[in-house]
Amino acid sequence: MKHPSLYKDQQVIVLGLAKSGLSVAKLFHKLGATVIVNDKKDRQSCPEADELDALGVSVLCGGHPERLITPETALVVKNPGIPYSSPPVAQALGLGIEVVTEVEVAYLLSPAPIIGITGSNGKTTTTTWIGEMLEAAGLKPIVAGNIGTPLCEAAQAAEADDWLVAELSSFQLKGTDQFRPRIALLLNIAETHLDYHGDMDDYIASKAKLFANQTKDDTAVLNADDAVCRDLMASGTLGARVIPFSTARELDYGLCVTPPYPADSQEPDDGAERRIVWRDREGGERDIAGVAELGIPGRHNAANALAAIGACLAAGAPAGALAEPLRNFRGVEHRLEFVREHAGAAYYNDSKATNPIATIIALRSFPQRVVLIAGGLDRGSDYMELLPHFRDRAKAVVALGETRGKIADVARLAGLTAVKVVEPEEDAESTLRLAVREAAALAEPGDTVLLSPACASWDMFSSYEIRGRIFKESAHNL
Repeated sequence: MKHPSLYKDQQVIVLGLAKSGLSVAKLFHKLGATVIVNDKKDRQSCPEADELDALGVSVLCGGHPERLITPETALVVKNPGIPYSSPPVAQALGLGIEVVTEVEVAYLLSPAPIIGITGSNGKTTTTTWIGEMLEAAGLKPIVAGNIGTPLCEAAQAAEADDWLVAELSSFQLKGTDQFRPRIALLLNIAETHLDYHGDMDDYIASKAKLFANQTKDDTAVLNADDAVCRDLMASGTLGARVIPFSTARELDYGLCVTPPYPADSQEPDDGAERRIVWRDREGGERDIAGVAELGIPGRHNAANALAAIGACLAAGAPAGALAEPLRNFRGVEHRLEFVREHAGAAYYNDSKATNPIATIIALRSFPQRVVLIAGGLDRGSDYMELLPHFRDRAKAVVALGETRGKIADVARLAGLTAVKVVEPEEDAESTLRLAVREAAALAEPGDTVLLSPACASWDMFSSYEIRGRIFKESAHNL
C-alpha cells in the first residue's frame, strides 16, 4: 500500500471495529481520507461507533451492505480475525483492491524501528519481557499490538529513537506486503488456526511474512529446536542476520542453555544447574544468567528468555543489563498466572493456552499432579496429542465447552478415572464457576488446579481474558 497520507480524498473501508478498527479509522480520517467503517455486529455491540459518529465518520453496523466495496474504493483495512472468504474481502480482492491489516499501516507510519514477535506459543510473555529488558537497559520501548495499545496508535506516538515492540499473529501478518521489522522473532510453530488458514502451508507462509522484506541490516531470531524455524534458516531465503537460540543443543553461535535440556525431556526440572550463554561469531562467550534465576519457571520460558535476549542484544542492549530483568519478571496475566492457594492446593490461570501444545507446555511446568480444567471452541481437533501428558501429569480432568466430550474421552483413554464433564449452565460464567467448584472438590493438598483450556474461548466467552478473569474470581470465591 501507499503511505497512509497519500489516501487523502480517497475512499478507505475499515472492516471490523474494536480497538484496532477505531484507531485505523481515526487515523485515515485525520489524514483526509473518506472513511467508511463496517462491522457485522449490531450497533449496540459496537460502542466505538459513537466516537466515530462524533467525528463525522460513516459507520455501518449489522451486516455487510451489498454495495460497500466499489471500484472507487482505494484501500480495505480489515480486522485480522475477519476471514478472506468474508464477502466484502473477497469482493475487494476480486476488484484488485488492496486488503491489508493494521500492521501494514502502522509500519508505514512509524518513525521508530519495530521488533516483531510471532509464534504459536509464548508471544505475549516474550513481547512483555523484551519491553521490560529494553526499559532496564535504558532504551525506549513501546509495547503494542495484540497485548494492548493498537499498533497505529503506538506508531503515531513513537519517536525515531523508540523501539516499537509488537506481538503479531498469523492473521495480522497475512495482511502485510511491505512490512519490515528491524528485528523479527519466530518462537515456534504448532498446528493451530487451521479453521482460518485452511492448512499448515498457509499458516507457516503467513508467519514467514515477518521476514519477507528484511535485509542484511536487520536481524532474525529463530528457534533452532523448531523444525519450521530450522527449515527457514536452511532455505537461504532469509535476508537478515540470523541469531539462533536453543534449549536442547549447544550452539557455536547464538543463545543456548548449557548444559542443554535433553531433547525428549518431559520433566520440568531434572536437577541440572543450567546457564544461559551468548556466543558470538568471533568465538567470544558471555554468561547471561542461570536458568534457575529466571522469574518464571519452565523450559518453555527458558526458550522465551533466549529469544527475548536475542532481540535485546540486536537492539543494542548491553548483555550486563539483562540479568536483573530476567530475574525480576513475573510473567503476564492469563499465562501460567498464580492465582491463590486454597485448602492446600495451588490455583493457576493459563487461559491464554488456546491450543493443545500450550496446554502440554503448562502441564510440563508442574511437578505436582494436576487437576486440569480444559475445553472450549471446537476447531475439529481430536486432542489425542494430550493423551500421554494426561497420563503423566494429570490427576483429574474437568471438561467444559464445545470440546468437553472430546477432552473427556482423551482423559479416559489416558487411564484417568476422575473425569468430570460440565454441561452448559444458564450462561457461560455459571458454567465455568461450576467447573472450578468441581476441580476444587477433586483437589487435595499439594495438587495444582490449572485452567489451561487447549481451545479458544469463543464458544463461551468473547476473549481468553474474560475466561481467565472469571476463573480467577471463581477461585477466590471458593
